Amino acid sequence: MPSLLLIVFCLQLFIHLVNTVGAPVINEFLWSLYNRLPTSTSADAKSQIKLQREVIRLKREMNATSSQDEFAKWAKIRRSHDKILAQYDEKTNNLKSFKSTFDRTVNALRWVGTNGLRFFLQFWFSKRPLFWIPRNWVPGYVEWLLAFPRAPTGSVSIQLWWIACATIVRLVGAAVVAALVLVREQEQGGQKMKIGAGARGGKGEGKKEL
Repeated sequence: MPSLLLIVFCLQLFIHLVNTVGAPVINEFLWSLYNRLPTSTSADAKSQIKLQREVIRLKREMNATSSQDEFAKWAKIRRSHDKILAQYDEKTNNLKSFKSTFDRTVNALRWVGTNGLRFFLQFWFSKRPLFWIPRNWVPGYVEWLLAFPRAPTGSVSIQLWWIACATIVRLVGAAVVAALVLVREQEQGGQKMKIGAGARGGKGEGKKEL
C-alpha cells in the first residue's frame, strides 16, 4: 500500500491542478469525451454538428443570393435555412438540458474525489502519526501544534502535513508559472530583435544600392 505521506501529497497536487485548470474547462473536456463514446447523446451531438454546418452553409448561400433579382431562389433557400435552424435549435436545447445534469454530476464526483476524499482522510487518520520528530527537537508548544488536533505529541498529524504539502505545491506552481512567463517573454523579445535587425539590414542594403 502506498505511504499515507505520498497519498496526501499526490491528492493535494491533483487538487491544485484541478483548481488551476478550472471546472468549466474540465467539464467541457469530459463532455466532449462523453459524446465521442457510444452514449445516449453521441448521436444527437453528431447530428447537432452536421445541422450547424448546414445552417452556416445555407446562411452564406442566402447572403450571396439577391432577394430582389432572384427572389424565388432566395425564398427557397430561406425556407430550407429556417427548417434546418429549427431542427438545430431543438437538438441544442435537448443537449443543453442534458449537459446541465451532466455538469452537476461531474461537479459532485469531482468534489467527492478531491475535497471530499481530503476531509475523509483527515478525519479517519486524525489520530495517526504520519512520522515522528526527534525528542526535544522543538519546544513543547511546537510539538503540540505539529500534532494538532489529535495526533500523539511528538509526531506530525495529517492536518499539518496537508498544510505543508499545500504550501509547497502552491509555491512550486507559482514558480513554474513565473518561469514559463519569463521564457515566453524572452522568446518574444528575441523575435522582435530579429525582426528589427532584419528591417535595419534591409534599409542599409537599400542605401548601398542607391
